[in-house]
Amino acid sequence: MLRILLARMQQGHRTAAYPAEVPTLPDRLRGAPGIDPEKCVEGCRACVEACPTDALVAGEDGPRLDLGRCLFCPECTQQCPEGAIAFSTEHRLAARARADLQIAGAFQVRRAELDDKLRRLFGRSLKLRQVSAGGCNACEADVNVLGTVAFDLGRFGIQLVASPRHADGLLVTGAISRNMELALRKTYDAVPAPKIVIATGACAISGGPYAGHPEVLGGADAAIPVDLYIPGCPPHPITILDGLLRMLGRIERERRNA
Repeated sequence: MLRILLARMQQGHRTAAYPAEVPTLPDRLRGAPGIDPEKCVEGCRACVEACPTDALVAGEDGPRLDLGRCLFCPECTQQCPEGAIAFSTEHRLAARARADLQIAGAFQVRRAELDDKLRRLFGRSLKLRQVSAGGCNACEADVNVLGTVAFDLGRFGIQLVASPRHADGLLVTGAISRNMELALRKTYDAVPAPKIVIATGACAISGGPYAGHPEVLGGADAAIPVDLYIPGCPPHPITILDGLLRMLGRIERERRNA
């Protein structure tokens, strides 16, 4: 017992200081991408043709990127001859509206807050039922990581619960396969109103690499209303946590109290 206590003292404080402090993220992290239209060569479609999910489309003023379809792979950046597209380490990717995930230039952090009534209702305590509706387990794994001591999601009053009847909303991952459509709808109906839905990852937002396949719906909002979109493939745990906290209006509050 003494050795256990000594080892615990030597380990020190393991929980990340985020959001009281800006997170330290590795340089290799592929966060928010940005587009510099001035570097685009007229008529060049190299990045558009390289994109495996059609997240990039050509426009008159350069390419437009759908962050909800983006897999954050390096194909577009590797194929662009002028370096017009580049990934940053910006982790704040979540947005309330699907249209806010469209990027045509430099990335700007999007609005993620719920309206005042829902923030007052869920801001101090939020229970979520996680639904994997045809995922590969990558997004699911990063959601599970939030329960570890490094992130300690429970300290913010946010918990994942086993029953939708005990939940305030759903956190959905996966491409929403036809086989999971009914289960997702029934789980949503079982959550008492008012309720919120969070689409986490490219698959849950748009279908990801499976978009257009007849066996997937192409995003959670094809089956149920979505209140928050968290892009990524998979999104970094800090990106998920940031989306949840900004949705609840908790970021600035936590930093003021630090």
